[in-house]
Amino acid sequence: MILALVNQRGSLSITELQHKLKVSRETIRRDLMLLADRSMLRKTHGGALSLEQGEPLIAVREAINTDAKQAIGRLAARLVPDGATVMLGGGSTVQAVADALLEHQDLTVITNSVANCSRLAGRSKNRVFMLGGEIQTANNTALGRDATAMLAHYSADVAIVGAGAVSPTGWVMDYTREEAELYGQMLQSARQPVVVADHSKFNQHAPVRLTTFEKITHLVSDRRPDGPLAKILAKLPVELVIAGRPGG
Repeated sequence: MILALVNQRGSLSITELQHKLKVSRETIRRDLMLLADRSMLRKTHGGALSLEQGEPLIAVREAINTDAKQAIGRLAARLVPDGATVMLGGGSTVQAVADALLEHQDLTVITNSVANCSRLAGRSKNRVFMLGGEIQTANNTALGRDATAMLAHYSADVAIVGAGAVSPTGWVMDYTREEAELYGQMLQSARQPVVVADHSKFNQHAPVRLTTFEKITHLVSDRRPDGPLAKILAKLPVELVIAGRPGG
């Protein structure tokens, strides 16, 4: 029953499962561990994620729409002035932003991404703070309660996070509660919250809602969205920043 519920919803918390099944939290935890050990679902902090709706590994995503992501990265980096404090999430598109920030000077960078930390630490007078937490090898990021607790001590000029999906109704979505909680907190902690996403993420769904575009100042992509999403964004103050062709 647990596996059927998780696969149906994409992700569920222990509390939600407890309410549906009328058993103890300890029973839910034991069953989730058993299912995770059998590779039937992914256990997360406080719940579970369906493997049927999981996000591709970071190494796979890095090889998809590479030119578009690099163009997005260059354009998003222009929103970050030298000397700024910037929060960077994980994911292949935000890694492209980190690449484009290599020539910036005197940045204070707060990130949960091992790759972004490696790119930006020790150069151009940058100060880089790596958020603590359990390393998720699928994304090469630190996630969980320790990461969100550490992030609570910081604020930023700009926060840049990616999207697992952008729904037709205007929700920025991701694949785990840990990602959604941390990246949502990043966006709330910055004066200028920015979402980067290539066009393949538009009018799609992921299991967990992160935020709405009412709380975002910029959406940076390689194409303008169409369909219902375009109508939603047209009514909001979010600024669409569209990258040109590679090299532009």
